[in-house]
Order: sequence, then structure tokens, then C-alpha cells
Amino acid sequence: MKQKIKKVFRRNKGGSGEGADVPRITNDTVAEHREAVLGGARKYIYPLQHSKHRIVIISGTIFVVAVIFFFTYTLLALYRFQGSSTFLYRVTQVIPFPVSRIDDNFVAYENYLFELRRYVHYYESQLKTDFNDPANKGQLDDFKKRAMERITNNYYVNELAKQHNVTVSDREVNEQITISRSQNRLGNSDKVFEDVLKDYWGWSVNDFKRSLRAELLTQKLVAKLDTQTQIRAESALAELKDGADFAAMAKKYSDEKETKEQGGEYGVPIDKTTRSVSALVTDTLFQLKSGQHSEIINTGYSLEIVKNIEVNGTKIRAAHLVFNYKDISEYIKEISEQNKSKNYIKV
Repeated sequence: MKQKIKKVFRRNKGGSGEGADVPRITNDTVAEHREAVLGGARKYIYPLQHSKHRIVIISGTIFVVAVIFFFTYTLLALYRFQGSSTFLYRVTQVIPFPVSRIDDNFVAYENYLFELRRYVHYYESQLKTDFNDPANKGQLDDFKKRAMERITNNYYVNELAKQHNVTVSDREVNEQITISRSQNRLGNSDKVFEDVLKDYWGWSVNDFKRSLRAELLTQKLVAKLDTQTQIRAESALAELKDGADFAAMAKKYSDEKETKEQGGEYGVPIDKTTRSVSALVTDTLFQLKSGQHSEIINTGYSLEIVKNIEVNGTKIRAAHLVFNYKDISEYIKEISEQNKSKNYIKV
């Protein structure tokens, strides 16, 4: 047994047999052996690197093609076919495609779709109008013109508001909503309010606030610029405070032809849900005692002085003096002539 072990040891030591193929590594040959090992591994690494490179190229190509397809589709859908789908609307909310140019400034396509979609949504959801029917094409074209005119006017209003330092705060927007909500005009709960906006206009609460803010800005701008109407209203109020008869003042001053000859009386009892009367006017009327008249109320489109003639339960017999503001078009006419607009779509 010992002899066999010695033979094996001598065979391995002497370089014969299976162990003879194992190279001897020394300090002088370690670099050479390391290179030999790495060289053997490279034949496996290189194919993997090549495959990875191809994957990057293929992925990049697919991405570029997808981007080109996306922009081509979007541009055609917006500018040629004038689509207004939810997908296109969301795209314009992210990418500021222009719908028109005024002076050196672009007006975002998103603004146009915001206005157009509310018209379309109301008629489709509430009146069941099918705009795919060629018979309704004229109506849809009219909505497109309205939407374009509105966003163009809004641009001019914003420019004039900057010049005259007119702004609308969040508090003012929320106060308008609070008054309407208190009279159950926008639903008696947050859930109902949200559902009404969604069902009728396809809006969220923020969308409603956005539209309301633009409307209030126009009203405040007109109120600041139309000083003559303010002077007329102040003159009438001064006479009333001196004891003038309210009915006589209505015939003398009021701009509302339907009621001035009746002494300014509405002709129907007013309660808190009367939709034909401004929410702000209704709120003021219910704070007056019988026989009292109000101060000047800015309803946005007019100035009014109202009188609580008598209270009958939950209804009020009332009268008003109306002083209509000039239309905003009179004030944006000059700036619109100086800054012509160029539309990128035909409406």
C-alpha cells in the first residue's frame, strides 16, 4: 500500500499522468495565466455585449418610431380633423400645442378644447344631440366659433386686466360659490355639486372655478373701466336716500325695459331658489326689511339697487333699478385691432 502511494506521488510530482496537464503557476507566469483565463471567458462575454447593443438599438428605434407616430397622429387629429376627444384634451394639457397666435404670444389648444367640450358635453348628455349626424354639423361649427371667440376675448381681457391691475382672488371665487350653494343653486352637498358639474358640463370643481374666475375677471375689468354707469347708479342712490320714490327712480334711471314702467317690480314673488334673479341680489333682498332698499350691488353685468317691498312667508315682493354695464367688446376692440389674431385651425 505504501509503495502504491509513493508511485502516485512520484507520478504527480514528475509530471506524468493526469496531473501532468496542470501548468505550474509562479510569480513570473501569473500574468500570462491570468490573460489565458480571461481570454477564455471573453468568447462568452462578447456575444452578450453584442446582444445588449442590439437590444439598445432596437429599443431606441421603437421609441423613436412611437414618438413620430404619436406626434403625427396628434397633429393630424388636432389641426386637420379638429378632434376633441378626452385623449386629445389630455394631450393638450401636457403638451402646449397652439391653437392661435396673438401678437407674439401663442394661445394654447387646451383653452379652446376646454371651452368647446363643455358645449358639446351639455348638448350630448342633456339634449341627446348626435354631432356625428351631418344635420347637426352647423350647430357644432357654431360652438367651435364661440369657443374660439371666447378664448380670444379672454386673452385680450387678461392683457387689459394686467394694464389696469385687476385681479381675482381665490376668496372672491369661493364667495361666489358659497352664495350660490347657500341658495341651493349648485346642489345642497359637495357630492351633488360635483355630480351636477360632471353631468351637465363634464367639469370638475377646479374646472368650474377656472371658468368662474375668468368670468369674474371680465366683470371686474368692466366695472373699473365703465365709470359712467357707476356715476348713474350713484346719482340714483343719492336721490333715493334723499327720499325719492323708488318707482319714480325706476322709470327715470332703470335700463331694464321690462320692469321700469312697473316701477321696477319683478312681477313675480322672489324666493331663494328663483333662478331668474342673481344669487347676489337674492342674498341682499333677504337681508332687507320690508320697505328698505339696498346700496349699489354689482351683479357682474350690471349695477342694481333693490327694494324689499313686502315679505309674504318665504317669498318677497321686490323691485329693482338696473344700470347695465357696457359690453366688454367695447373695451377690447382697440387692443384687438392692435394685436391681430391668427388661428391655426379653420372655424
